[in-house]
Amino acid sequence: MKENSSLQSLALQKFKKNLWGVLSFWFIVLCLFVGIFAYFFAPDSSENANTMALSIHSKSPGFSTKVIEIPNLNSGEQSWLSRSFLGNKYANEIIPIESYREKDDKLFYRDYGVKDPSLENELDLNKYNSNFSSEHIYTKTFWLGTDKYGRDLLSRMLIGLRISFSVGFISVFISLVLGLFLGSISGYYGGKIDAAVMWLINVTWSIPTLLLVIAITLALGKGFWQVFIAVGLTMWVEVARVVRGQVMSVKSFQFVTAARALGFKNQRIIIKHILPNVLAPVIVISAANFAAAILIESGLSFLGIGAQPPTPSWGAMIKDHYSYIILGKAYLAIIPGLGIMSLVMAFMLIGNALRDALDVKN
Repeated sequence: MKENSSLQSLALQKFKKNLWGVLSFWFIVLCLFVGIFAYFFAPDSSENANTMALSIHSKSPGFSTKVIEIPNLNSGEQSWLSRSFLGNKYANEIIPIESYREKDDKLFYRDYGVKDPSLENELDLNKYNSNFSSEHIYTKTFWLGTDKYGRDLLSRMLIGLRISFSVGFISVFISLVLGLFLGSISGYYGGKIDAAVMWLINVTWSIPTLLLVIAITLALGKGFWQVFIAVGLTMWVEVARVVRGQVMSVKSFQFVTAARALGFKNQRIIIKHILPNVLAPVIVISAANFAAAILIESGLSFLGIGAQPPTPSWGAMIKDHYSYIILGKAYLAIIPGLGIMSLVMAFMLIGNALRDALDVKN
């Protein structure tokens, strides 16, 4: 146990010396924190950041305008916990305006972009009782601009971060469960079990990943959870192959022979003695699979079979705005693209750092 602890501390020291690995680790931790508490940071706290204002569509980063926030009279009960982590189901309506004036108990305003004074809209303040005040008219800044529906791009990016992390975690979990189970029994028992598992691995491996994900997604239906399952079911193959090879190597060691001589059951030998000694390469593969899961989900959303609207997804955001690249508003597609690139790169760098730190030969 002391030797194991010293090996872990040695690996940790080697990891700390890798600058890019450490920076990637803290970047991922920051992204995870922001993703969990996205609605605390998002300017648009409505559910899925789906507040639309078509009059201010496709505005550049840093755009500001006056808005009227009209209280939602049909709001129901929603717990603080639900509102904080799932968004406000009864969000107020936001109306961008050019100008406004108050007269008696009425508010007259012109929508954003309307220059003609005769085209004023009228708002009766009496029906809002004391719920409407001067605080409901203010200047709103869209730090990353707005999308083609007039939604706040920063809020959509922050909440879309959840999708990427959710797909990564759940897909990697599914791939680890299947890969560790099938790889360990294949490598330990050998024979017909090994032949059957290897046949399944080879068949799955021969099918293009994206094609297999599309087939599974179409079979399960379009949706949020279906993407997690589909991506996870296509990523277990590499884990199983590595675990199989590691188990075949480790099972001939003396401590496994001693465990058999003591009469331990095969399940205990695999779980308690073999698997803890083969986890190092599995950890590295998991980091790479996390990055791959984010890319696959983005690709599925781009094709329209990933997370469905109005759920924000970085891949879907690129799909909605890739045509804007030739219209002089390339940032609408570049911003989510940079988000995908930075997160994937962070996981690849931390995977490389873990590989170097866990390599006993160095």
